[in-house]
Amino acid sequence: MQESDTLNVKRRQLLKLSGALAGGIALVGLNRSALAEVAPGEAPFVTPTADHPIRINFNENPLGMSPKAQAAARDAVVKANRYAKDEIIALRNKLASQYQVPDTAILLTAGSSEGIRAAVEAYATLDTQLVIPELTYGDGEHFAKIAGMKITKVPMLDGWQFDINGLKQAVANYDGPSLVYLVNPNNPTATITPADLIEPWIATKPPNTLFIVDEAYAEFVNDPRFRSVGPLFKQGADNIILLKTFSKIFAMAGMRVGYAVAQPAIIARLTNHVAGEKINFCGVDAALASLDDRAFIAYSKKSNDTSRQILLDALKALNIPYLPSEGNFVFHQLSVPLKGYQQHMKEAGILIGRAFPPADAWCRISLGTPQEMTFVAKTLHEFRAKGWV
Repeated sequence: MQESDTLNVKRRQLLKLSGALAGGIALVGLNRSALAEVAPGEAPFVTPTADHPIRINFNENPLGMSPKAQAAARDAVVKANRYAKDEIIALRNKLASQYQVPDTAILLTAGSSEGIRAAVEAYATLDTQLVIPELTYGDGEHFAKIAGMKITKVPMLDGWQFDINGLKQAVANYDGPSLVYLVNPNNPTATITPADLIEPWIATKPPNTLFIVDEAYAEFVNDPRFRSVGPLFKQGADNIILLKTFSKIFAMAGMRVGYAVAQPAIIARLTNHVAGEKINFCGVDAALASLDDRAFIAYSKKSNDTSRQILLDALKALNIPYLPSEGNFVFHQLSVPLKGYQQHMKEAGILIGRAFPPADAWCRISLGTPQEMTFVAKTLHEFRAKGWV
C-alpha cells in the first residue's frame, strides 16, 4: 500500500472513531480492536507499564512525522555530509510565500527556543524589561535572566487568563524599552487570548515596545476568537516577532526546526544572535515535505481533537475542573497533591506534566493518541475509585 493510501485509511478510521465519540459511546467501553482501527499499519496498542510508559508530559505529537517527512529525512541522510544551503533557501522561500512576505522577513532557527533566545538577546539592554504573564512558557524568562534583564510578571485573571490590561499598564508605567512575550495558545494552560484583545494593543504601537508572539500551538486551535498575528506583517506591522516551530502539528520536536517572522530590519538584528541558519539537513528536508503534506496536517489535527475530547469527557464525568484547551494538552485542577498524582500515574505507566507555579493545584496532561488517551481515561476512573484523583 502506498504511503498516501495508508494515510487516507488512517484518516477514515480516525473520522469513524471521532464520529462514534460524538455519538456518545462510553469512553472506557471502547475495546482494543476498536482502538487498533484508528491507525492501521502502526504498531497495535500495548498496555503501558512503568518501564514502557505513555509519555504525555512534554506536549509532543504522538503520531510521529508524516510518512512523506520521514522519507525525506531518510533520503537526506545520504547527502548530510554536505551543508543544506540550497534546501535552507528553499524552506525560507516557501515560508515567505506562505506569509506573503519577502524572504528577508524569515529567519530559520533551531526550534522556537533559539528564536526566543535570539529575540531576547537582540533587544536586551540594562534598562529593557521583559513583560510576561505570571503563568506562561518559561524560556522567555529564562533567557531574560541570563541577559540580566528586568522581568515584570503580571498576575493572571480568573481561569488563568492573561490580564492584557495589566500587561499594558506594566508597559505604560515603565520608563524604558519593553519586550512583551505572549504565548498564544498559552503553555501550560492551553487557553487562547482572543485576537481582539491583542491586535488593538499592537496597533497602538506603544513607544519602545516590541511584541514577541509565540504561536507554537496555533495549528491546533478551534476557537474562532483566535487569529495569528501573521497577517499583520502584510499590513506593515513593525513591532512584532512571530515565533513558530515544526515541533507540534508536524511532529518534528526532535528535529529542532523553527523560524521567526518579522520585518527585515528586525530579522537582520536577530540574525546576529544565532549561529547562522545551520539547520540539520534531515530537519530541513522533513520540514519542506511536511509543509506540502496537507493530508497529514489534517490527520494530525483530527487525531488531536479526538484525543482531547476523550480526556475532556473523562474529566467532565469525574467532575474534575479543567480549562478550555486549544492546544495538544489539557490543564486540569487537582484535589490531591501533584507529586502523589504523578507517582500513581507513573506506576500505571503514564508520565504526566511537572509542576507549574503558581498553579500548584493544577496538572498539565499532554495528548497522546486516541488509543493512549482512552487508556488514560480508564485509569482516571480507576483512580477515582481509589481516591487518587
